[in-house]
Amino acid sequence: MGYTIVALKEKILEMYPEIQDNGINLSLTFDEQKDAYIVRLSKGGHELSTHLDKADADECMNGVKCVHLGVQIGEFIKNFSATG
Repeated sequence: MGYTIVALKEKILEMYPEIQDNGINLSLTFDEQKDAYIVRLSKGGHELSTHLDKADADECMNGVKCVHLGVQIGEFIKNFSATG
């Protein structure tokens, strides 16, 4: 499946509006060695990095929420939404 990092970022922000609702910055890069996207969430000096496998990213682009990523986003919000 062909898509850009920008399109994937927009899809993640669409599926998880709580990222922007809580003022969290989202950045993505692709790690060719891991064949996965590196997802970075940051706010107020706090940062969380996690990976999103290519297969999970493909499903995300097809409208399927990634449970692992959703859990990571939820934990970050819980821990850092009141800071920064």
